[in-house]
Amino acid sequence: MARRKSKKKQKEEALKALTGLITFGSFFVALQLTGSFETAVFIAALALGAFIAVLIARGMAQREKLRKSGIADIDKMDGFKFESYLGELFRNLGYEAKVTQGSGDFGADLILKKADQRIVVQAKRYSKNVGIKAVQEAQASIAHYKAN
Repeated sequence: MARRKSKKKQKEEALKALTGLITFGSFFVALQLTGSFETAVFIAALALGAFIAVLIARGMAQREKLRKSGIADIDKMDGFKFESYLGELFRNLGYEAKVTQGSGDFGADLILKKADQRIVVQAKRYSKNVGIKAVQEAQASIAHYKAN
């Protein structure tokens, strides 16, 4: 039985399809209206550039919103959003931060790099103590990601 695609993978595929639709759609419409291949290519490239600019601006706005999150916002975040928030927080502190995939991350939610240091972070938003399993996973992730 085929595995269900994650929401992130579904969004990526939808975004790729939309990008293709905008690019080829604008190309064919411009070709029909102008009859010029060169003009159609130029307009398609312009449409693609505008679409990419909108995506970049949207991503920047989302990162800025994460950076400005207060404690009330943090309390409402799900686990992945919280990890993304921590990634932005560490980037602002000068670290190169990579948020790992949701499952199969070997106990590390973030991998931080700065100078010659590599640090793994396991993020938890618990109000209670974490269990021994979480500590063991974090310890195992140090060896897997060659952290110090």
